Amino acid sequence: MTFEEKPEGNGSLVDESQLDLDAKHQANGKPGASGKAKLSARQEAYAKCNLPRKSLNTYTWQEIQRHNQKTDQWLVINRKVYDVTGWADRHPGGRQVLKHYAGEDATDVFRAMHLDPDIVRLYLKPLLIGELAPEEPNQERNKNVSEVSGPKSMWRDEEEARLVEDFQELRRTLETLNMFNANLGFFFLHLTQILILEALAWVIVWHFGSGWLITIFISFLLTVSQAQGSFLQHDMGHLSIFKKSKWNRLMHKFVMGHLKGLSAKWWNYRHFQHHVKTNIYPKDPDIDAGPLFVLGDLQPVEYGKKKIKFFDYEKQHLIFCLVSPFLIPVYFYPESILHMCHRRHWEDIAWAISFYIRYFITFSPFYGIFGTMVLIYLVNYNMYLHARNIPALRMITLRYEEAAQLEQDHTAKWQKQVLATCNVEHSFFNDWFTGHLNFQIEHHLFPTMPRHNCHKVAPLVKSLCAKYGLPYVNKPMLKAFGDILRALKKYGALWKEAYCTHSEI
Repeated sequence: MTFEEKPEGNGSLVDESQLDLDAKHQANGKPGASGKAKLSARQEAYAKCNLPRKSLNTYTWQEIQRHNQKTDQWLVINRKVYDVTGWADRHPGGRQVLKHYAGEDATDVFRAMHLDPDIVRLYLKPLLIGELAPEEPNQERNKNVSEVSGPKSMWRDEEEARLVEDFQELRRTLETLNMFNANLGFFFLHLTQILILEALAWVIVWHFGSGWLITIFISFLLTVSQAQGSFLQHDMGHLSIFKKSKWNRLMHKFVMGHLKGLSAKWWNYRHFQHHVKTNIYPKDPDIDAGPLFVLGDLQPVEYGKKKIKFFDYEKQHLIFCLVSPFLIPVYFYPESILHMCHRRHWEDIAWAISFYIRYFITFSPFYGIFGTMVLIYLVNYNMYLHARNIPALRMITLRYEEAAQLEQDHTAKWQKQVLATCNVEHSFFNDWFTGHLNFQIEHHLFPTMPRHNCHKVAPLVKSLCAKYGLPYVNKPMLKAFGDILRALKKYGALWKEAYCTHSEI
């Protein structure tokens, strides 16, 4: 989930470190210093949960859906209604995530995004204001029936409920099978790979000099290192390696800041919005590529009607090939820096500075200051060509023909993840090349699952999809890349039609 204020929880409504709060510190958010404080806080929370409970107010979905404004936010988790308005600014996952779910059911995303939901529920109690009326369905009414044009099927309320129950049962089965437990040796080898590549690049330039051929070769090694670092920080950002959140957060900052020069909190801010509202325009920043590109059925028409034309979007599929390699060094790095400075994330700034200090100490004796900056730019340019950045992978694995049907956000989470994403075929190379993000369906259904287990659960997910007639799409790598250009061309045509047929506003 995204991070704006108090983002230490990496997407959690309340993360593990907050159990260190004792009663007098809960108001100002400062952590307690001792294990005793942690124990007393836990005991106090459990004691509160065991107190006799007053009868709860009951609400209809019509009442709940009215509370979806920035200054008035209610949401539903397991049929319980919570007023999170006052908590939004202190939410470790950022206020934007709560805003996206105001007036809606957040049960599935709550379970998917939190490392230990049972602990988090203890701190939900002060926000509890009621529960759904007995006659109300589990989800808001506009999500209980959805028409999907791809498989041409109509989902009834009962069938949708069975689908959700079966997916929840699948998750419980996977937990029993320890599919959410990480193999620390796998991730240790992954980190070792990154460090060896970094060290090897320096040894080569130190021994052989800084000629053009050597520079090109070491830039390739550093590109691979940076790309693999992107995948490792992704695992840590999702708290999928260590059982303790604080270790995931610390290593996330080290890899994202020291090894990549980017802000961990900036990544969280963007990426967890993507997970809680996957492929929903404009809530998912990974598919809101404007003004560079227009995607989906809504954005091109919106831009066309408003006569928005930064360039001729009808040719965006051609421009993508030319412009996309510059996005990381020219767009994402400045965006990360601006995010850190604007929100005063001093710790992230310090980590990012350590990246540049390391690079200058390592390579400036051979290339000078300007040459080292060029090397950094070249490495990040190559990384985009390597198709290893989040937007490129999202575009590869986004099923555009189905995602367009989901932009209104009227589809339940489980169904949405399957319908609007696809996998890239499983192989040793594809898994390494994409950091196992070729298993997009499994990753979005179970974000905290260690990626080395995704291929193990894929057959179970596929079987369940077959049971309910949900298409489980698995593409070859080259076809997935080709689909990007075909989709960009299609949406450019939609923009052109809207631009030419609507009078200027």
